[in-house]
Amino acid sequence: MNDGKPRFRLGHDLGRRGLRGKRIGVAAGGACLAAVSLLAASCGGTATAASSKPTGTVVVFAAASLSGAFDKIGTQFGAANPGVSMKFNYAGSSSLAPQIKQGAPADVFASADTQSMDTVTSGGGADGSPQTFAKNRMEIIVAPGHPKHITSVADLAKSGVQVVLCASAVPCGIYAQQIFKKAGITVKPVSEETSVSSVVTKVTLRQADAGIVYVTDVKAAGSKAEGVTIPDSQNVLADYPIVMVKGASNSEGASAFIGYVMSPAGHKVLASFGFLPSGTYPWGARGWRSTRSS
Repeated sequence: MNDGKPRFRLGHDLGRRGLRGKRIGVAAGGACLAAVSLLAASCGGTATAASSKPTGTVVVFAAASLSGAFDKIGTQFGAANPGVSMKFNYAGSSSLAPQIKQGAPADVFASADTQSMDTVTSGGGADGSPQTFAKNRMEIIVAPGHPKHITSVADLAKSGVQVVLCASAVPCGIYAQQIFKKAGITVKPVSEETSVSSVVTKVTLRQADAGIVYVTDVKAAGSKAEGVTIPDSQNVLADYPIVMVKGASNSEGASAFIGYVMSPAGHKVLASFGFLPSGTYPWGARGWRSTRSS
């Protein structure tokens, strides 16, 4: 034990210096060995913590417009975490939020708007603060070949054009009304749907001439539909927030999934489906800009 006094004193002959050198060498060696052991133990503990992976089922309630992207992200996340299984419930955000508020068994909520997310967070239903992980734009969806010759938002108000929209409480319906207000028109839909996927289905099945959906939905429809671009001055930029649900049965899995969605790997998948980075914002007539460097 070190009492503050020097263990060795300078000798006056080489013998003492030699003995002293050996003792110092042994002491130094012991100190180094102890330090190495401590570092190894420390590193060992870190490796164990880092190697810990989530397990069990992660239940995700997500906006219908996220189905394609989240299915792929879920597959990749599951491959990286073999002990995890993913369960997705896709629907209109405005339908999912009340379910979560009423106690539906969900670990994660990903919304297509901040209003639906507020429904969950305002009632204390979120564990932590929501994070915006992507953004989206709106587009007019029409049948291939543009049979009704729709080229602008104003054309949706013309007589004889059958338009299908999301219901007014659903994010895609709210965004559609904002677009119509900017364009200075009134559109009377032939039907209002509870989710954007239903709007896509009706147009692709030729049960309607056109609808307002997300750019990502038109892209996902492939050859079954075409899109008509909505000018920036009339368009809406939709925020997509995500959060862990309070009382999540698999909080570790939920946290890991959210982290994956927010990671470069998750953003890469989202971009491949047409979603914009969370740092994108409107920039007047110059179009959409991103706060992230390209």
